[in-house]
Amino acid sequence: MKKHHILLLLLTLCISLIVSPLGAFAASSSSSSASSSSSQVTTTDDSLQRIKQKGTLVVGTSADYPPYEFTTKDHGKTKYVGFEMDMARQFAKDLGVKLVIKNMDFDSLLVALETGKVDCVIAGMNATPERKKSVDFSNSYYTGHSYMLVNKSDQAEFKKLSDYKGKTIGAQNGTTQYTMAKDDIPGAKVKGLAKLSQLVIGLQSHKVDAVMADAATAKAYAENNSNLAAIKVPMNTKVPGTAMAFHKGDNSLRAAANQTIANVQQKDLINKKYLPAAASHMKSYKKQNTVLSYWRYFTKGVKYTLIITVLSVFFGFILGTLFALMRLSKNKLLHSIAVCYIEFLRGTPMMVQIMFVYFGIGAIIQSMPALIAGIIAVSLNSGAYVAEIIRSGIQSIPLGQTEAARSLGMSKKTTFQEVIMPQALKNIWPALGNELITLLKDSSLVSVIGVGELMYETQLVQSATYKGVLPLFITMLIYFVLTFTLSRILLHFERKMKYAH
Repeated sequence: MKKHHILLLLLTLCISLIVSPLGAFAASSSSSSASSSSSQVTTTDDSLQRIKQKGTLVVGTSADYPPYEFTTKDHGKTKYVGFEMDMARQFAKDLGVKLVIKNMDFDSLLVALETGKVDCVIAGMNATPERKKSVDFSNSYYTGHSYMLVNKSDQAEFKKLSDYKGKTIGAQNGTTQYTMAKDDIPGAKVKGLAKLSQLVIGLQSHKVDAVMADAATAKAYAENNSNLAAIKVPMNTKVPGTAMAFHKGDNSLRAAANQTIANVQQKDLINKKYLPAAASHMKSYKKQNTVLSYWRYFTKGVKYTLIITVLSVFFGFILGTLFALMRLSKNKLLHSIAVCYIEFLRGTPMMVQIMFVYFGIGAIIQSMPALIAGIIAVSLNSGAYVAEIIRSGIQSIPLGQTEAARSLGMSKKTTFQEVIMPQALKNIWPALGNELITLLKDSSLVSVIGVGELMYETQLVQSATYKGVLPLFITMLIYFVLTFTLSRILLHFERKMKYAH
């Protein structure tokens, strides 16, 4: 029997390993079939018509790159501004549709485009040969030089390119600047992070010696922070122009974008209108831009954090109970399925699971919002841990309790509900409380797919105020208040359980 059990478990594992690639293969098959039809795209491409029919243009961006794209307050609400956001609005206006902006990490944008989460990417993206292999680009509309952002106190140390040898250079993940820093500055240590604001924090705390960015962005940070300076760096690699990115084969939509770009360039709107507007946003908010004035951002973040936590705890507990009972079942198939689920979910990082649900499953279910994807991923992850907590609690009850209940004429169901579970719940309550508190903090991971929880809103405040440490400190205090309050509530119920017995 033991050998059969092991064989069945191995078979189930093998099936799970086969099914996952099949799901991915099915998705890739659909995309390959789409790409195979791209040979007829000149006659069958309906990307422009599709956008007009649904009435919205979904643009992916990373709004931490002033003056390209960044955030400001508009009557307490987040508003995306910058010269590229003005271009996005003009593009949507020319198409006669509503503009929808999805803000996420820069290195997630092309994945979002390829999986259909956004219709195009407008995010200071350079049309490099490597990127052209996976996406199509519009005509270029802006070209900027590379600059280094350094602490003003260290400015005298950096006169030429060789001065950066042996230094730690920060660059945003997935950007042209990151590649240039690695290729064109021999001997430099390149540190990549998802958000430019995070790199600026690292610069101010001397974790990095310089941050490489586009000229306009570096100057924007330097103008809004008296402790920083922007230095032009002569790089060997020529920076490709900035352009809009589109899904392979979306030729009609790309042609419409090129028409908008041509009209913008003909009127010189970038230099005459869009860049001055971005500069005015930065200057006006510099005067009244305190972190505390963004309290609505933190409030909104707390609201979404609590929504994700409460729903994930609810569904996680249901899943955990189900899979705990399956793992304790004498049915080998149910037991094996539960083992595979628990071990797989506990053996992979939650961030990877969140991105897989949103970009992987979301590629099949296109209408899945980021918030729903985040709740699903966190619930699945929580269910695996809760299952083990419940299983250990049930197994901690002596067998004599079951035998005594059965001898009194109780059924298996009644014994489990009235005798086993109440005692098990008392034993596992502290562990469940720890899982709940961990879940509250881990909800910050869904910020990677653009869900507006507390950490996501904190990053918006950092980008808008050009301050890095203070928003993080406020967020730490908020998390502490939430977790401390939750721990007091859990402790209250734990004491009541002790008194009850």
